[in-house]
Amino acid sequence: MPALPPAELHRLHFINALFARVTGHDLYLAQQIKNGIAFSLAELEEQMREHPEFAEKFDTAFNAAAATLLGQFFAAEPRHGFFHWDASRTVTSATPLFARAELMTGLKALAPYAESTLLVTNLRPALLPADRRATPRRQREYESALAYIRDLAAARTARTAELHLLFL
Repeated sequence: MPALPPAELHRLHFINALFARVTGHDLYLAQQIKNGIAFSLAELEEQMREHPEFAEKFDTAFNAAAATLLGQFFAAEPRHGFFHWDASRTVTSATPLFARAELMTGLKALAPYAESTLLVTNLRPALLPADRRATPRRQREYESALAYIRDLAAARTARTAELHLLFL
């Protein structure tokens, strides 16, 4: 079997980690899920072959499709809570004040569950945009936001509950 390009290998490991409950860490099953998501984005993938600069757009669409699929998977499990927070949903979503409000909404929704998953997407692009320079200040803000989300989730989750915090 030929070696996968780095971007494909990254997506495969991403899917394997994200859907570990489904795949049991079996890379063959993760490959099937990855292929299914890529098939749903076939038109965008075709455009990416002609225009390599669309790679970031494909990655964003791939992550969004995977998050949607994960949400559908957990919706079918009544004992497992799931909340998806997209940090780039609005211009202010990633700022500490709005992030806290939106995350608290999610943590309150997850409170009744003994096991739950909080999926945080697009935090890096919201705080470290690709078209702007990653200055030390922006890097610190990103690291601070990661720590803040971890601390908030730990403080607002019952000790008896198991919360899976995923950052994409």
